[in-house]
Amino acid sequence: MEGEGKREERKWAITWEGFVQELKKAGYLAAPMVAVSVLQYLLQVVSVIIVGHLGALALSSAAIATSITNVTGFSLLSGMAGGLETLAGQAYGAKQYQKLGTYTYSAIISLIIMCPPICVLWIFIGKLLPLLGQDTSISQEACKYSMWLIPALFGGAVLKPLTRYLQTQSVILPMLITSSFILCFHTISCWTLVYKLQLGQKGAAIAYSLSTWLNVILLGLYVKFSSACEKTRAPLSREALYGIREFFQLGVPSAIMVCLKWWSMELLILLSGLFKNPKLETSVLSICLTISTLHFTIPYGFGAAASTRVSNELGAGNPQLARMAVLVALFLAGIESVIVSSGLFLSRQVLGYAYSNDRQVVRYISVMTPLICLSFIMDSLQAVLSGVARGSGWQKIGAYINLGSFYLVGLPLAAVLGFVAHLRGKGLWIGILAGSFVQSVLLSIVTACTDWNKQATKARERVFERRSSMKDEEK
Repeated sequence: MEGEGKREERKWAITWEGFVQELKKAGYLAAPMVAVSVLQYLLQVVSVIIVGHLGALALSSAAIATSITNVTGFSLLSGMAGGLETLAGQAYGAKQYQKLGTYTYSAIISLIIMCPPICVLWIFIGKLLPLLGQDTSISQEACKYSMWLIPALFGGAVLKPLTRYLQTQSVILPMLITSSFILCFHTISCWTLVYKLQLGQKGAAIAYSLSTWLNVILLGLYVKFSSACEKTRAPLSREALYGIREFFQLGVPSAIMVCLKWWSMELLILLSGLFKNPKLETSVLSICLTISTLHFTIPYGFGAAASTRVSNELGAGNPQLARMAVLVALFLAGIESVIVSSGLFLSRQVLGYAYSNDRQVVRYISVMTPLICLSFIMDSLQAVLSGVARGSGWQKIGAYINLGSFYLVGLPLAAVLGFVAHLRGKGLWIGILAGSFVQSVLLSIVTACTDWNKQATKARERVFERRSSMKDEEK
């Protein structure tokens, strides 16, 4: 009995030691990834702020163009790049280093292929927006802004795979340094182009495109010459073309998983314009969405860390370490959500003054704040679980879950509470919050029921079977 007690004690000691070790690894990845996410998000915020001082027309058109280009373009690229987190992360864990570089080429080619159809849509935004009830002058200016963002779209098709390439190797510091520099460069160049060169709002779009490509160049130079990427650098070859199909199989459901929720939040803003006081409702919900989006950049960093750790350990054939990575990431996200939501709740009476001096708006935001706090908790949980999905390779399941959560539960309930129950903006947000709750519960169930040994086997098969098939084709 005494021997069994000592073995049990040793078992718990090893488990706790493993938890602490994984906590260190996750913290090392998550902290800089959070900073990178925030810095990249602030690029568009800076653009809108600088343009906002040009007047109401410039602000509204830039805001609409930013929203549309995010929904129809940048979110698609970001979502599809999630497929690379599975392929590259598992290849790195399996020590198939050259494959990581090849997969990155496949992702870049795939995303570039996606850009031309998106560009066509952006070019005709000026004609499409009036059909949706938007003012003609605002639509025309939004179209001009969008067209100057086209270079940034192609830059993003290269940048997003590059960031995943570095992320899956846990090489985060270069991204942190370049993101900090790019934000400073963007702020100065945006102000110069808009005011000094008097290019107006299109100057902000040009500055964003320049910043995106400068980031591509800086990270590209690092990848080219750094010893940290020596093992994973690979020449461009036919294998990259062969990998496009495999990338799309994971990238498309990954994009759907990301975009379905993004689109549901944008639909929320459109629905708010149908209330009796659309100016107030739209303003308040836009502010709430801005707060929620800004916060989401924090748990997104935890999700990126979870994706990297899970994919690496599955590729290395360590299922229990992958499971430990999930638990640690959820632990970190839980602590963060409680701290941030508590701080936001305590400041609910003055929060609105950061966005408006209108007392009606401030009071409305104070009423909405408890719901935003609950959204923080749900967002933190689903950001990590979505990262686990990307790292494991079950993006299709995540896409189905998001479709059911937001379009079968969230949006219908939001419409009922907002318009039938007359809860207005509060009802819309409760509906989406319910969708987030269903999403988090379903993702939690899938994660809890995951057979990590089976996932590790699948990861190894994914990496090594493709190698065998490539050799057969070459013969």
